[in-house]
Amino acid sequence: MNMPKGRAGLTIRAIEATLVVVPMRRALGTSAMRIAEAPLLLVDLLTEEGITGRAYLFCYLPAAGKAAMALLQDANALLAGKDASPAEVRRLLEARFRLLGARGIVSMLMAGIDIACWDALAISSNLPLARLLGAPLRPVQAYNSNGLGLLDAPAAADEARELVAEGFRAIKMRLGRASPQEDLAAVRAVRAALADDIVLMSDFNQRLTPNEARERCVLLDGEGLYWIEEPVAHDDYAASSGLAALLRTPIQIGENFAGPRAMAHALSQRASDFVMPDLERIGGVTGWMAAAALADTARVELSSHLFHEVSSHLMAATPTAHWLEYVDWADAILQEPLKVVDGYITPPDRPGNGLVWDAGAVKRFRSAP
Repeated sequence: MNMPKGRAGLTIRAIEATLVVVPMRRALGTSAMRIAEAPLLLVDLLTEEGITGRAYLFCYLPAAGKAAMALLQDANALLAGKDASPAEVRRLLEARFRLLGARGIVSMLMAGIDIACWDALAISSNLPLARLLGAPLRPVQAYNSNGLGLLDAPAAADEARELVAEGFRAIKMRLGRASPQEDLAAVRAVRAALADDIVLMSDFNQRLTPNEARERCVLLDGEGLYWIEEPVAHDDYAASSGLAALLRTPIQIGENFAGPRAMAHALSQRASDFVMPDLERIGGVTGWMAAAALADTARVELSSHLFHEVSSHLMAATPTAHWLEYVDWADAILQEPLKVVDGYITPPDRPGNGLVWDAGAVKRFRSAP
């Protein structure tokens, strides 16, 4: 797609990054790891015109955030004085990191810079990001993913009620306990604790082998789950496709798509019923819009993974928009966190993507070098 340059064009002066480590309100126990704090890399793209574009990245580990900061210094030296056009910035970064490979932390950093470029362009055009992309500021249905780790069945039921009480009509629980029977007991306890019209998603976080997945997912089929997410390795499209064909419960994948090409391959293999790209892994705003076009062509419903502040704008511009994932991990460092109203989140009606840091909180949670 054509990349706008903003009302008068923007020139990058510098790109700065700050790593903060924010305690989570609820620790999240997944089959991969337990997460009790959120390492967030705050990206500020400063322009000669006085406009700052912002983005944040979820780094999973503080060490990953520090590695990204080191790479950002290299990117800053490359991009200073260049046009803040997302297409041109991506071209320059791909050339710079060609031998290293635009994967992993490199890809994550490139996505953060892309998001910040789009934010600066939207601010320069005095438009919310969704409107810059040609979409209205429409509400998007959201589910609460802010908890429900691998708790025992009674505790999971209690926490499920808490998540719904925060204003949601949909929530997600994690699966992948030691035995299939433990997962089944937790699902039944949570489902029984909720009203029939509350949507319940689930996520294995790639916990199972293909054989284990067939056994466990068949056991859970018909237990009231809206989708089963990533039961096997994220790139085992053959096994995922087999599960999608076998089960009545839809299979969801996508948070680990490494750019739109990976998503195109998964769609060609019919690897899932739904897709849910992650903003920092799909390639930022530019990668997301390419992914949204792929989902539209394939007529597959597309949800988001994390980053609801920016993803709400992108979902508003996505033809097959499905569910917006909500976590509050960045709320502590934002001046104006987004609010949930009757289970929906609406992109804010202010220029850009709406991210503005709370300077005092950033100072308080800033990670030591």
